[in-house]
Amino acid sequence: MSKSVPAFLQDESDDRETDTASESSYQLSRHKKSPSSLTNLSSSSGMTSLSSVSGSVMSVYSGDFGNLEVKGNIQFAIEYVESLKELHVFVAQCKDLAAADVKKQRSDPYVKAYLLPDKGKMGKKKTLVVKKTLNPVYNEILRYKIEKQILKTQKLNLSVWHRDTFKRNSFLGEVELDLETWDWDNKQNKQLRWYPLKRKTAPVALEAENRGEMKLALQYVPEPVPGKKLPTTGEVHIWVKECLDLPLLRGSHLNSFVKCTILPDTSRKSRQKTRAVGKTTNPIFNHTMVYDGFRPEDLMEACVELTVWDHYKLTNQFLGGLRIGFGTGKSYGTEVDWMDSTSEEVALWEKMVNSPNTWIEATLPLRMLLIAKISK
Repeated sequence: MSKSVPAFLQDESDDRETDTASESSYQLSRHKKSPSSLTNLSSSSGMTSLSSVSGSVMSVYSGDFGNLEVKGNIQFAIEYVESLKELHVFVAQCKDLAAADVKKQRSDPYVKAYLLPDKGKMGKKKTLVVKKTLNPVYNEILRYKIEKQILKTQKLNLSVWHRDTFKRNSFLGEVELDLETWDWDNKQNKQLRWYPLKRKTAPVALEAENRGEMKLALQYVPEPVPGKKLPTTGEVHIWVKECLDLPLLRGSHLNSFVKCTILPDTSRKSRQKTRAVGKTTNPIFNHTMVYDGFRPEDLMEACVELTVWDHYKLTNQFLGGLRIGFGTGKSYGTEVDWMDSTSEEVALWEKMVNSPNTWIEATLPLRMLLIAKISK
C-alpha cells in the first residue's frame, strides 16, 4: 500500500460550478470545540493534518429551481465541424421569457451550455448577459473541441438564467438534446430552430442510475501521550482498495482516480488523491491516505468525502462519491448540507470510532453528491 501526499496541483474540476438558483458562502465560526493543537506535517511524510477544520471557508450550493415561472422559447442550431473536430452551438435568441423583475417586466438573461454528463468547468460554456429584456438576442457561437464518437455519447443541455446585480442566478428554463440519436447528416438539423423552454430535469444524467461501488477500510489510531491515560489526538487512516462497476461516460474509455477531502476543511492541503487507473471499470487502487490531528471530539464533527473521477485530457468528470461521518446535519454547531451520510456510511464511521487500532472494511454504493467549492 502506498501513502498519499497532499495534491500539489489544482484540478479544473475542483472549481466546478453546479447549476443552482443561488450560491451562498459562509464562514464556519470557530468554537471552543474546534481543533486548536493540530500540526502541519511536511508533504514528504505522506500525511495531511486536519488543519482548522472548523475555520474553513466553503461555498455551499443551495437554491430552488421553482422560483420563477418557466415560459418562452430559445432559438439555436448545432453543427459538427469535421475539419476542426468541433461542435458549434449557435445561440441566436430567446423570446417571451419569464420576468425576474415582475414590477418592471424584465430579466437579465444569459444562456449556459453543458455537454452532459460532464458538469465540470471545462464542459461549461455560456453567452454574455443581455440586460433588461424578455427577448434577448445573442448571436453567439459556443464551441466544444470534442471527437465525434465521444460526442455521440453526450447530451446537449442549454439552460437560460437571469443574473441579478449580486450575481445570483435564477433558472428560466432549459432544452436538452440527445446527441446519440441526432441525425448529423440531415441538413435541416443545421438550420436555426425554435425550442420551447422546459422545467429543470435531473442535474446529472446518471443521478438515478447505478454509479458503482467502492471497497475500502478505515482505521482510527489514537496517539498516546506520555504521562496521560487518554490520548489527546489521533490519526484517521483511509485505505481505498478498489472500485467496482464504475459507469462509462466516454464510450469504452475510463481513466479513474479517487480524491479525498476531510470536511469541513476544503483547503487544498486537505486533499489527497490516488493515482489514475485506466482501461477498466473495476480499478484497483490499494492506496492508503492518512490524516492526523483528530481529537476524539473532532470525530463527531468531521466527515470523510471520497469522490471518484474520470480524468480525460484537461477535465475531470464526476462519477460518484461517499460521505462517511455521523450524518447529523451539523458540524461544530453549524448546519451544513454535506453532513448527509447514508445509514451504511454512518455504520462504517461508528464502527471505526468504537474500534480504535482496527481496520473496519466495507463495500459502499457510490452516489451523487452536491460538492462544495474548494477554498484557496
